[in-house]
Amino acid sequence: MTQAHSKPAQPGNLLAAIPAHLPDELVDVLLQHKGLRIERIVSRGHCSADGFWYEQTEHEWVMLLQGEAILRFEEGDKQVRLSSGDYLNIAAGCRHRVEQTSTETEAVWLAIFFAE
Repeated sequence: MTQAHSKPAQPGNLLAAIPAHLPDELVDVLLQHKGLRIERIVSRGHCSADGFWYEQTEHEWVMLLQGEAILRFEEGDKQVRLSSGDYLNIAAGCRHRVEQTSTETEAVWLAIFFAE
């Protein structure tokens, strides 16, 4: 029987390596495995395009590590304001959009996508 060898775990920092110039939202996939994806998303004044709604087949647990943001949910036309440390679970199929993200400092998100 053979034993698989892997490299030692390497630490990372979700607030490091953010480009000074950010013309588009930055999305880094940190981990992907069966039914699971973890992303770091960096926004600086970015928001969803007019009329665009996310409607994902996966659930999304998201935490705003730094900055501020406003999400809008189609059902009930509800707005949710997030600040550093706030988190939220977005059920699969729940139509939502990013209305606003902070401009003075980056909005840094940790997003965990998972299946049922």
